[in-house]
Amino acid sequence: MSKLIDTVDEDGNKVSPVLPEGSKNYLIDIDGTVGEDIPNEEPERMATAEVYPDAVETINRWYSEGHHICFFTARTEDHREVTERWLSENNFQYHTLLMGKPRGGNYHWIDNHVVRATRYTSRFTDLVKRQVEIEVFDDE
Repeated sequence: MSKLIDTVDEDGNKVSPVLPEGSKNYLIDIDGTVGEDIPNEEPERMATAEVYPDAVETINRWYSEGHHICFFTARTEDHREVTERWLSENNFQYHTLLMGKPRGGNYHWIDNHVVRATRYTSRFTDLVKRQVEIEVFDDE
């Protein structure tokens, strides 16, 4: 993973560090995103969940490019061991695993850093930048 860069505000006070330009923090859900959607109420299925095509390859490429890979899941701490084993057995490379994401979707992320969201539904592919043209009208 890329080393964090120390930063300061306009008054010279130390603030939260940032990643080097071009590096990203990928926060990636597990159930329904990189593999079969398994509810917390059926943990016995977590160990054998299907991995979605291209998920491992894409995430491992991001990892090897120096990006930070963090799986962020609504699975509970009780599911940590089976989750870590599943990630390992399926050859996912990652840095961190955060458990206990709020359940139910419909997320609205508020942060002081740039946040981009991409919705995946069973087909894991490269991220694609969309260009948006903005037409500006002059009222004169």
